[in-house]
Amino acid sequence: MDRPLILRGGRVQRPGVPHPERLDLKIDTSGRITEIGPSLPVVDATVMDLSGRLVTSGLVDIHQHLDKSRTRRAVANPSATLAGASSGYRAFAETVTRDDIVRRAEKTVDACSARGTVAIRSHTNIEPQTQLRGIEAMLEVRARCARRMTIQVVAHVTSEATSMFAEARDWLKAATAAGVDAVGGVPATSDRPIDFLKLLFEAAERSSLPLDLHLDEHLDPNNLLFEALIEMTRAFGMQGRVTAGHCSALSAVDAAQAARIAEGFAKTGIAVVTLPAANLFLQGRQTSHLPPRGLTRVRELIAASVDVAAASDNIRDPFVPTGSGDLLEIARWTLLAGHFGLDDLGKAFEMVSVIPARIMGLSDSWGIHEGARADLLITDAGDADDLVEGGALDRIVMVAGEIVAPQTRSDLPINRA
Repeated sequence: MDRPLILRGGRVQRPGVPHPERLDLKIDTSGRITEIGPSLPVVDATVMDLSGRLVTSGLVDIHQHLDKSRTRRAVANPSATLAGASSGYRAFAETVTRDDIVRRAEKTVDACSARGTVAIRSHTNIEPQTQLRGIEAMLEVRARCARRMTIQVVAHVTSEATSMFAEARDWLKAATAAGVDAVGGVPATSDRPIDFLKLLFEAAERSSLPLDLHLDEHLDPNNLLFEALIEMTRAFGMQGRVTAGHCSALSAVDAAQAARIAEGFAKTGIAVVTLPAANLFLQGRQTSHLPPRGLTRVRELIAASVDVAAASDNIRDPFVPTGSGDLLEIARWTLLAGHFGLDDLGKAFEMVSVIPARIMGLSDSWGIHEGARADLLITDAGDADDLVEGGALDRIVMVAGEIVAPQTRSDLPINRA
């Protein structure tokens, strides 16, 4: 921007404030919010009249697989299970190219941006078939999309690589040297899961990066890594820097054991990300009656003061064949499948906004406060509850004070003063 921008006449819903407030926002030429208040004075600034629209912080998708997105038609998964999706994608990965990953990922970024997402953390495969090809592609996507999306890249060691310890260490060293944002992987698929979990912690410690892994994405109560994760988080001094995605198996243990695990997560600052789309689609297909929902114990974890976010996971691939990139849809699924209450819509909204922003370390730059980058979602909704309840047909997305979606807005009066 060549001049400061004042957003006038909006109803601003700040994180932590229960109701929207009639406030103006002033954004400087670097895209940062510099003033918040009613009827801000206009001096050498551009004014955008919001005419009562709701202003919230942009949405944050803490767990996606952009490298896999939009491969449903190319990858077979006749069983519609996690094992079937993994097997099918391994075969496809032999031929996938860097350019193909970039093309598909950018299309998904555009879809997410148009629906209000301003930040994505993408778990990117490191496996024998692709080695670092996906990482290289996603680092390119991160740079190409920087104007419209903050992207964090997780070095996600998966498939047979979880049992190839020497190669996995080398790939992680190369990925961290290349500039990934977090370390991750799937310990449950390793032939030595505890040793592999330790390898991931060592890589995170060596690179000073956070750890974000897929943990116990199954429903077997006799095959758990929760306690090991808690102990290693303490041993490596990584409290508050570990995130566990899925944690589906927590729903398969009894209430007392689940409470002990939740307490351990809370004490060590381990955050949890629930992925309702993938867990509802993939889990529990082998049961003969009362198929489980497949989600972790979302409400119990929240009650234990664990940070719990919700995210898209896979979009239009063999793991999840659907997906619009709309995090409000994911918030809705979380509320329904997680057995939330009728008054918990605001809590579901926080799970796709303030909580993932905090886990990703974006809090200083994200939100609606002085000094935050103006990454905003502007809609015709009544409040955040309304966004989860029914969504919004009219969405304007700003990143650093610039409208990034839709590309043109002819109905917003913009005046210079």
